[in-house]
Amino acid sequence: MASYNRVILVGNVTRDPELRYTPGGMAVTDVGLAVNDRRKNSEGEWVEETTFVDVTLWARQAEVASEYLSKGSPVLIEGRLKLDTWETDGQKRSKLKVVGSRMQLLGTRGAGGGGRPGAQQQATSQYSQPDDAPAYDAPETPDNDIPF
Repeated sequence: MASYNRVILVGNVTRDPELRYTPGGMAVTDVGLAVNDRRKNSEGEWVEETTFVDVTLWARQAEVASEYLSKGSPVLIEGRLKLDTWETDGQKRSKLKVVGSRMQLLGTRGAGGGGRPGAQQQATSQYSQPDDAPAYDAPETPDNDIPF
C-alpha cells in the first residue's frame, strides 16, 4: 500500500525564529506556528480553536525565515510530518512536528502582520511570486536530526 505524508498549514508565527547552523554549515531554524480553526459547537455557537505546531526549516528557507519572519507574521508552510522520540529521566517522550519543504510569506505591501518594520514589504516584493510561477522548494533535507 502506498503512503503519502504531506501537510499544508497557514498560520501566524508564535516566536521570532532563531537561525543556527549545523557543524557541516547547513542553516536550520525552528518556527512555532499557531493555526486557528473556527467551527460551531453543539449549541450552535462559534468556537475558535488554536493548534500550535513546531516547524523545522532548512537551508535557504531557514535563512529567509529568520530574516523576514517575526512573531505574528502570517506564513504558509508545506512539508511532511515527522515524529521525534527521545528519553528523559527514564521516560520515553515523543513529539509530532513538521519538516518544511516549502514556505510562502503572506501579506501585502504595507500590511501589518507582525513583521519587522518594512520587512513585510521587502519580503513580499522579493520572495512572493506570481500565481503562475513555481514556489521555492527547498532541497531534500536529512530524515534524521543533525546534532548541534
